[in-house]
Amino acid sequence: MLTWAAGFPAAEVLLQTWPPVALLTARLALAVVVMMPIWMLIDGPHRVLSARWRHAMIVGGCGIGVAMFLMIVAQKLTDPVTVAIVASCAPLMATLLELAAGTRRLRWNFALGVIVSIVGGLIATSALAPAQLGLGAACAVVSTALFCWASMATARDFPELSRVGRTTITFVGGLAMASVLMFGSAQLGMDVMPATSFDMQQAGMLMIYALVSMGLSQVLFIASIGKLGVALSSFHINVAPFYVMLIMLVLGEEWNWTRALGAGIVAMAVVLAQERRSAKTA
Repeated sequence: MLTWAAGFPAAEVLLQTWPPVALLTARLALAVVVMMPIWMLIDGPHRVLSARWRHAMIVGGCGIGVAMFLMIVAQKLTDPVTVAIVASCAPLMATLLELAAGTRRLRWNFALGVIVSIVGGLIATSALAPAQLGLGAACAVVSTALFCWASMATARDFPELSRVGRTTITFVGGLAMASVLMFGSAQLGMDVMPATSFDMQQAGMLMIYALVSMGLSQVLFIASIGKLGVALSSFHINVAPFYVMLIMLVLGEEWNWTRALGAGIVAMAVVLAQERRSAKTA
């Protein structure tokens, strides 16, 4: 979550001059270019070629490409902390996905943890004026639902691949979808190129956004899903506002105590949901 949170301030800088669809395409392209050779070294060329590419195009296209595009649009319409907080619905969505798949039995502490997590998110967003939510919040909610589904499918549907392989193959699907979105936007006469020339600051921010906040973060997240399941792993998404606020504070933003309270409640929900599991394991 720390690596994921680092992407929000980076995106805030890039979105000042980059259209969302261009930023999405550049982010995925850089991640694929760097991760594809690593995947081939880990799994070997034969396993790469024989992988379930058709299924990966569906999972990656819808769950990565469309989800990330909506997340970038949401941040364009709101701000980094708001998007991180709205993603607090992730545990509820992930829990529903696991219940539908029959991979989780709903225990009282986990259900209570989901409720407390959502309450924390609502408290945190209460610091915002209603005009700041609306369409931006809706994009973030849909993006979160698609991302939870894609992450669960990535961890579940490609057991023959390494974690780097599972992540990379779905990123390729996401890149294909991003390319289609960029082409369609260009045909409609929308801006698809950055407004300013590409400089070293943008290069640094793009590397953080693509390789740390997406590449490394997703590999770690897929690994955690394999150990904890998508629902319990998604609880930790709700701690991301802590990290985002700390990073933004270093960059000169003001501290918001209402958001901090909401994020603190979310952190308590994470502990509550895992308490029984830890006690049982012990």
